[in-house]
Amino acid sequence: MLEKENISNEAKNSFTHDMISLYQNNSNSFSGPLFSRELYSILRGYTSNPDPYRDVKRKNNDQALSMAPQIEKIISESEDPFNTALRLSIAGNIIDFAASDSYDLQSTIDKVLFSEFAIDHSLQLKDKTAASENILFLGDNAGEIVFDKFFIKTIDHKNLTYVVRGGPVLNDATIEDAEYTGINRIVNVISNGYDAPSTIPSESSSEFQHYFNKADIIISKGQGNLEGLIPLNDERIFYLLMVKCDVMAEFLNVEKGSFVVFNSFIHNILKY
Repeated sequence: MLEKENISNEAKNSFTHDMISLYQNNSNSFSGPLFSRELYSILRGYTSNPDPYRDVKRKNNDQALSMAPQIEKIISESEDPFNTALRLSIAGNIIDFAASDSYDLQSTIDKVLFSEFAIDHSLQLKDKTAASENILFLGDNAGEIVFDKFFIKTIDHKNLTYVVRGGPVLNDATIEDAEYTGINRIVNVISNGYDAPSTIPSESSSEFQHYFNKADIIISKGQGNLEGLIPLNDERIFYLLMVKCDVMAEFLNVEKGSFVVFNSFIHNILKY
């Protein structure tokens, strides 16, 4: 995080001290997303930059947009467009500077198209989207949002709402990214009203809570959203992600680097 900022060594040392203090004082009360939110707020104070990752996000969006013809071609030529668009949406989840600032997007696309999902509730997801009156789709990162756009076009549901963060945090997608990538031209886009790298309904806006409560199915992208939502034990939520850390791999009982379509309710039923 600090390597990207043009601040003095003294400021970097002070930031590191503040980070350690934040962890020591809140390690028993903060979830990962809330810790990241507070840490990012401290970083903004040192940089006087309200969106330190703005240039990174623009590059992520441009990279993904440059691949749009390839993505569209792969989906249009697929025998199962839903499954293929779903896989490509998950491939886009590799664009995550909270996990790593180094990734190979093309290699991830090539891999996801032919890999077995470590947890695969994709058929149930397809059936649920077809049967649902209202769908809520929780986005994650800039760049990734372009891959989500093609999945949403493939779902082709008139009452689907896409959600972005309430303010800049890491490289997570905001309204600015939605407008830049054009996803707002094909689907209703709202902000969740909260600037954590996750979705925490209790902290989110009344508008978000309205859409959240009326949704028949919720599609949640990425590890951050899973961390914020899994305590709810909500059977409506399907988690789509690439597993990028050991903690998440252990939690889901899969290998790091795996691709997952996970619904906790279905998962618990299938275990017995």
